[in-house]
Amino acid sequence: MKKETNYEINKLYSKDPIEADRLLWGRRTSALTRRGFLNNSALMAMTAAVGTAIPYGRFLPAGLIPAAFAADNAPDRIEGKEGLIILNDRPVNAETPAHLLDDDITPNRYMFIRNNGLLPENTDPQSWQLEVGGESCLRPTTFTIADLKARFEEVTLQLQLECGGNGRNEFVPAASGNQWTTGAVGCPSFTGVRLRDVLNYCSVAQDAVYVGYYGADSHTSGNPGLDPISRGVPIAKAMERESLIAWAMNGEDIPLQNGYPLRMVCAGWPGSVSGKWLNRLVVRDRVHDGEKMAAPSYSVPSVSVAPGSRVANEDMRIIESMIVKSLTTFPQSGVSHDYRQRLTVRGHAWAGDNQVSAVFISIDFGATWLPTALRPVSNRLAWQHWQSWVQFPEPGYYEIWSRAMDEQGRSQPMVVPGWNPRGYLNNACHRIAVQAV
Repeated sequence: MKKETNYEINKLYSKDPIEADRLLWGRRTSALTRRGFLNNSALMAMTAAVGTAIPYGRFLPAGLIPAAFAADNAPDRIEGKEGLIILNDRPVNAETPAHLLDDDITPNRYMFIRNNGLLPENTDPQSWQLEVGGESCLRPTTFTIADLKARFEEVTLQLQLECGGNGRNEFVPAASGNQWTTGAVGCPSFTGVRLRDVLNYCSVAQDAVYVGYYGADSHTSGNPGLDPISRGVPIAKAMERESLIAWAMNGEDIPLQNGYPLRMVCAGWPGSVSGKWLNRLVVRDRVHDGEKMAAPSYSVPSVSVAPGSRVANEDMRIIESMIVKSLTTFPQSGVSHDYRQRLTVRGHAWAGDNQVSAVFISIDFGATWLPTALRPVSNRLAWQHWQSWVQFPEPGYYEIWSRAMDEQGRSQPMVVPGWNPRGYLNNACHRIAVQAV
């Protein structure tokens, strides 16, 4: 019964959050401010729904579904993975519930899956080849994985990857694509060689602009002439010390769904630039024009637009560095806790190419914020771990919100940021529900 109730509430909020507030709780809100605090009758209705008092309910922003009613999907089973929630099965796309991302280094079994095509049939690492060429490559070369291991320095780095559409399900109006919540992110350890070492070996021309990739996955249509995806990065990003061609994840073979036996890893940018089942690199004298490089794929409006607007492709820009974000991984949302005891709260934060400078948490819907302890990053482009504790003043329903800030002073918004047609770059504060008893 709870799942059915949650589904209906989520359905209402996804259609029109302000109208959902009015229908469910009787709250009337200014369409201009979208803030509108709960009046006494609305607060009583919401209290009845969650089954306990809401001490800071007067601060809950309008149009924001209580975290207690977040979509409650049952995990599905994928070989080699545990607890992931499948969003699509052709191609496979699956996210990880936030509480399963509590490890400092994301285990292979909990790494999310974002595929655009179907898995390759032949993934024998002994016969696998990587071809490097393109109009700005002066020394085209084909490598085996054994060649890569023998010719170049082996490097192991912890690197954070996130799907550009992570958090898409919170946008209103709804945006097309996989309706990710918060779990299309992870930060495992990758082992391989630096992409720049391989590119330098192959002699990059001075007019090089972009490095594009191709993989061995196949298009869902079955047409061998179509690529499911072929993206890439500007030459400067490809030449960073942290950009890798990897064959191992957490000291083991990369899981098949995550790119076995070889993949590109360019952390801090949308995960779509880190090509899986890598078998070809092209050094381009222009912005790469492979599949899903053109707008509206992995692009956002160059200027802010009203929700639901149509945006011409020429008015879009390619997403590069991801934006500042945080995730609360402990406790699990929906936990019950003795309000007389302190509650430990922890999670991770990241900021694309930039570094996180601070993380704050709130238990009163963002009315006040408390700083957390932020650990140093293990290496550039890894996420950072934060931890704190909270003490609830009385029994009732609470939400713990986390908000990160980067080194340039940019902070997560309290609610969903500017709308875009494909629902990219949602970095609203992460929220979990707690019943203090």
